[in-house]
Amino acid sequence: MKGGGGTLVPVDQNQGAAVPTPPLGRLYEVSGRMLALHKDGAGGPPVVFLPGATLVGLDYLNVHRRVSQFTTSVIYDRAGTGWSDAVRLPRNATEPTLELRTLLKAAEVRGPYIFVAHSLGGVYARRYSQLFPDEVAGLLLLDVLHEDWDTYLPEGSHLAGVPEQDRHPDFAPELLDFLRDVLRQRLVDWPPRVRDLLIEKHLSDEWFKIGATERSNLAQLAEEMRGQGDFPDVPLIVMSALGADPGQELFVTEEQVQQINDGKMALDDAIARSVPQGEHRVVQASQSTVTIDAADEVVTAIRDLVEQSRTVCAGNRCSAP
Repeated sequence: MKGGGGTLVPVDQNQGAAVPTPPLGRLYEVSGRMLALHKDGAGGPPVVFLPGATLVGLDYLNVHRRVSQFTTSVIYDRAGTGWSDAVRLPRNATEPTLELRTLLKAAEVRGPYIFVAHSLGGVYARRYSQLFPDEVAGLLLLDVLHEDWDTYLPEGSHLAGVPEQDRHPDFAPELLDFLRDVLRQRLVDWPPRVRDLLIEKHLSDEWFKIGATERSNLAQLAEEMRGQGDFPDVPLIVMSALGADPGQELFVTEEQVQQINDGKMALDDAIARSVPQGEHRVVQASQSTVTIDAADEVVTAIRDLVEQSRTVCAGNRCSAP
């Protein structure tokens, strides 16, 4: 059954079993669940990566390592994903947001934070900004979901039309080998043991089902955020990735791609203009691999936000008690 408005669908992977140790970082207990988090670097404001659906914290390891050279950097897995404890999916926007806040405190990562939110991760950055605006030092939004999505995107891309999928596609062995090679090339900068494990996990039925189920209530998530408050007046960069996603041409026409990109550009521009310190940047990378294909641009944007935040806080807001 499709979830929404707090109705959850069970995903029972690892239910009742010990959670595997993450290849990097450690597990922290949050409200009776064990959640995976890896942090590196020093100083503030700390940067926290919020993964998109089907992705996990370690998918951002390449930019995380570079960011940790100039401030504290954090990657983590939401409950129900990656190496964190299982949970019933999908969830509303508020529960994972409160979970993240508690996890950061458990890991002794002191705010306010710069959130780097990708796709579905934008829901939780947005909700965090609404609930705890004083704990947000800056925002980098990478093709994020926003409550006004349907206003700007063509009808064929509306959130209620995202299909619910219950099982992994029946890939032929040859196609799986091809996808494995593609992922290996994309993750070339990852440590071999982490890369190989990520590849096999991403091609598994388990992770495919988790990603599909987690994003099966996007329209309800948008409605939950609607009317709950504006973005805080902090440095904010919205990054639009206009490159074609792999295989996109199999499902949409060139004209439809242009309509989608025009809608994303308009929405992202509106988000950037909604705050005094907002900025809109465009990169030629695919939405799903923006932190790989446009890693330099993403790291530059994060560095800009860190420097702006340090100037604004003047030593006060960047190290909350």
